[in-house]
Amino acid sequence: MAKVGKRVVKAREGVDRLKLYGLDEALSLVKERASAKFDETIEIAMNLGVDPRHADQMVRGVCNLPNGSGRTVRVAVFARGPKAEEAKAAGADIVGAEDLMETVQGGKIEFDRCIATPDMMALVGRLGKVLGPRGLMPNPRVGTVTMDVAGAVKAAKGGAVEFRVEKAGIVHGGVGKASFGPEKLAENIKAFADAVVKAKPTGAKGQYVQKIAISSTMGPGVRVEPSTVLGA
Repeated sequence: MAKVGKRVVKAREGVDRLKLYGLDEALSLVKERASAKFDETIEIAMNLGVDPRHADQMVRGVCNLPNGSGRTVRVAVFARGPKAEEAKAAGADIVGAEDLMETVQGGKIEFDRCIATPDMMALVGRLGKVLGPRGLMPNPRVGTVTMDVAGAVKAAKGGAVEFRVEKAGIVHGGVGKASFGPEKLAENIKAFADAVVKAKPTGAKGQYVQKIAISSTMGPGVRVEPSTVLGA
């Protein structure tokens, strides 16, 4: 535990937790402190002026990161017949119908994204208690309930990141890896923030984006001046 403590303390050195950094400087600080033995994920956290307990203040959507997420995404598809074949051809890791439902019900969930054709939702709906809490339930709003299963699979594999506001009004998302160049990370971060802004709900009052911070998996959070991300 002492080693972890020392590493965390060292990582926090040179970061003013109250200061708002420009995006470029913030990325430099975060990348310098991503010192784990694995390629750390770079994450963004956006505090929004919403209360997701109200339906008209829910924020949810998907962002296609221009430079990909850098992570391997395992995709499961609920489909039959030609659509099942399309999904397999597009690179889906698991494709099925009743058999896949039984696998999931048995507690075996070996995928990170779940896609379904509309006709399969009666079947998939039975898995709500299993997939819902894990954020894996297919939803037409984020393009995971669709007849274009091939496009959805390719998007998921190519860096499409889903986001959903949490109870405290915060949206989190992985926007790349520490090994990415700063330009690619900046592009991904701006694309993610733009998608969240476009998903602004009708019930949002006052200032919508209140705080933005970025961090690596094991590193400290660095606050970012919103105007350097949102361009406003």
